[in-house]
Amino acid sequence: MRRNLLPVLALVLACLWPSSPVAAQAKAPAAVAGNTKARNLWDKAQQQYAARQFDKAIETLTSLNQKFPSIGEAYLMKGKLHKSMGELQPALEAYRVGLQKVAVEPSRLPDFFELGELALSFGEYETARDAYQKFVKVAPKNQRFLPRVQRQLLNCEFALNAIKNPIGAEPQRLGLPLNTFYFQYFPVLTADNRFLVYTVRKKASEDSDEDIYVSRVGKDGSYGEPALISSAINSQFQEGAATISGDGKTLVFTSCNRPGSLGSCDLYVSRRTGNAWSKPLNLGGRVNSAAWDSQPSLSADGRTLYFTSDRQGGRGQEDIYVTTLEASGQWSPARNLGAPVNTPGKDMAPFIHASGTTLYYVTDGLVGMGGLDVYRCSQQEGKWDKPVNLGYPLNTHENEASLFISSDNRRALCSRSRAAEGVADSRNRPIELFGFDVPAQMRAGETTTYAQGRVFDAVTKKPIKADVQLYDLKTDELTQFVTSDAENGEYTLVLNEGRQYGMYAAADKYLMRSLNFDYSSKQTFDPLTLDIYLEPVRAGRSIVLNNLFFDTREFALKPNSRTELNRLIQFMGQYPDIQVEVSGHTDDVGSDDDNLVLSKNRARSVYTYLVEHGVKAERLRFRGYGEQKPVVPNDSEANRQQNRRIELRIL
Repeated sequence: MRRNLLPVLALVLACLWPSSPVAAQAKAPAAVAGNTKARNLWDKAQQQYAARQFDKAIETLTSLNQKFPSIGEAYLMKGKLHKSMGELQPALEAYRVGLQKVAVEPSRLPDFFELGELALSFGEYETARDAYQKFVKVAPKNQRFLPRVQRQLLNCEFALNAIKNPIGAEPQRLGLPLNTFYFQYFPVLTADNRFLVYTVRKKASEDSDEDIYVSRVGKDGSYGEPALISSAINSQFQEGAATISGDGKTLVFTSCNRPGSLGSCDLYVSRRTGNAWSKPLNLGGRVNSAAWDSQPSLSADGRTLYFTSDRQGGRGQEDIYVTTLEASGQWSPARNLGAPVNTPGKDMAPFIHASGTTLYYVTDGLVGMGGLDVYRCSQQEGKWDKPVNLGYPLNTHENEASLFISSDNRRALCSRSRAAEGVADSRNRPIELFGFDVPAQMRAGETTTYAQGRVFDAVTKKPIKADVQLYDLKTDELTQFVTSDAENGEYTLVLNEGRQYGMYAAADKYLMRSLNFDYSSKQTFDPLTLDIYLEPVRAGRSIVLNNLFFDTREFALKPNSRTELNRLIQFMGQYPDIQVEVSGHTDDVGSDDDNLVLSKNRARSVYTYLVEHGVKAERLRFRGYGEQKPVVPNDSEANRQQNRRIELRIL
């Protein structure tokens, strides 16, 4: 089953009207019945249709049009024949002309409906609106297609307004060496924008293999020669619709009909250590189902996964689901995202921005341009806001596939295929990668940057595997959790503007390292390169506690210190045999005596918190050193800030 991998860029309209497109012996219209020559041509066309000689029937009707151009029914019959043969552009023209020559009456409801649907599928919104309005004018209130027509009228009005008020520029096709295959789609970037990952199908044939490719992105934004991501991932089975974590170390992708799969298409995960990807593992029955599961999107830290499924129990045909990686290493049972994101229609191709607070997806269940449009919704206090249509020219009368926006909110990527004239079936149109600069109206609610580096043993200088966690100090919420590479020590964390973060690196038998990033009012928001050196848990070793906060000349701990204090409690519980000293230090501003008292009182505040929260007093001591032990000269405000510190020293 391939639909999980190949984006649905245009859907063939089903024949919604209950009757056959052309009756075997359609009743001759009055204008034909009173004219022998016209009647002969009409009957001939009927006989050719009955013999399934559709091309000849169209030729006969064309002759009838030319000789008797006022007979609208002949155009309408020709339109129905063209549509039944999949020749949509000629069908549209025939309906358009034919309905101008007949009365607006209830018997024409099927014809006005067909004209509206055809015109909308080609983006001819004014023609579609006119046809739908005439349908509504003569339709009885209980007409079964009236609700759909009223909905399509809303789409026409939205689309006409959107075209008059475009958002941003037209997406531009990406140049070589990309777009060299027949199909390429679902593009995603790592948080540092260094690697582009996307799906490739080299041929139009249904049995053509689908694989995951990667292209290295240069500092100037140029794309390198694409290559298969890994032989451990790509196989004789179909692999595609992939998503990658911000650090480029976790890949989730879709594969269909693999041995041991739970449904037609399942989600699989592979993890990278060094340059090697692990053997893919099925995400199991908590995530996958007996149905179709596909189109995954990972959060920046790789611990929250959004995806599309058509399993039973959803709100529409396809719905968006979410699952999170638990402390046990298992994924939580997949949960339907619910309203307002999911609708009674098709809700597909989710993309969670690196900030973690803005979701993009495509749906036809909301008013838009007439097909699958891209929408954006933001999360506020755990709830999703009403989705917002991203407008024209990103959305068009065609069905959009997906959207990716870089972590810094600057560049967007999508895949698209525009219909060739008269072509009904989009499945064999070439699909290519496009890009554009992100206009303000499309950006995620929070812009992000990243901290990137390596983790080392401070003594041996060898890279080590460590847990690297990011906390929002205002809420004490763990916002990201990644693990540095066991071979090279690399890590990447995403930081959102407007927040103050505490970052922690920790590994077994090492002292934790705490760092502070305050973007609550920062003007510059550039990426950080930061290597981290972890000290072994050994007597005499010490660390600076960078996320303890006091008001000037005060010693009461501020509320945003609780993350650091709670991490200290965890550390003391992890190593029950060690004893530590909490050391207070100041800069040289003020008298020596005042600084000594202040440093001691600040150290005492930390000591008291730890004891009150279960750490035995005999394992702790506190001491103030005032300005006696500066780590840098007190010759600038930046240096003085470094000297104002609390340290933890192993005794």
